[in-house]
Amino acid sequence: MAEQDMALRAEPLRGGGTIARRPRDRDGLDAAAGAPEIMCNLYSQTRAQEAMRQLFQHRGWIDRTGNLEPGDIYPDQLAPIIRNAADGGVELVKARWGMPTPPQHMKTQRDPGVTNIRNTASPHWRRWLDPAHRCLVPLTAFAEPLGKGRGNQWFAPDDDCPAFFAGIETRAWRSVRKVKDGETTDDLFGFLTTSPNAEVAPIHPKAMPVILTRPDEWEAWLIAPWTEARALQRPLPDGALRLLDPPS
Repeated sequence: MAEQDMALRAEPLRGGGTIARRPRDRDGLDAAAGAPEIMCNLYSQTRAQEAMRQLFQHRGWIDRTGNLEPGDIYPDQLAPIIRNAADGGVELVKARWGMPTPPQHMKTQRDPGVTNIRNTASPHWRRWLDPAHRCLVPLTAFAEPLGKGRGNQWFAPDDDCPAFFAGIETRAWRSVRKVKDGETTDDLFGFLTTSPNAEVAPIHPKAMPVILTRPDEWEAWLIAPWTEARALQRPLPDGALRLLDPPS
């Protein structure tokens, strides 16, 4: 894929304004159909660092992000994640959104990354499913595309409670993300998807992100063995999301 193929383009928002969209998103690459599907490649994170610290201070909190700017997050950008630290606590760090692409889907040396992961039975993803590679990705709202030229529909937890994508991450991964930069070493992340709930299905009938909203879910995702944590790859209950345009 040529470098210019990943350039951002503007699409109109309902109610005015535009947002940037990538012409081809990188997700669902190892799904049963074997073809990429365009979904959840834009989300918003506005929760304050102190608010996140209060949620996890019982685990031994370390903030390595410095000044964290809130805003919209696109593929291949740095974004905050909460992951297990070497000392047994948790740490807030910045990582690049997009896990390594399965080799069978690589057409050139350049790897723009895979943002969403559905098929956890794939050997490519199984290596990153243990607690050492799981993370929580804070979000305020996420977007699903409405179709060509129609912008996006935004979704947020109905009660504005803290919410996290169920993520996986890998550290110090060497790859060529952009041709002009050559090979770089990056901490990378992506998050799981599952079947959609009632709010998402009319917009994206195939999938939605796995979102965790309860402290017991966050704890299980970070530390439980995969035989238990795999049960969290499920949709939010119907009625748990409200529709926004744009996110507030």
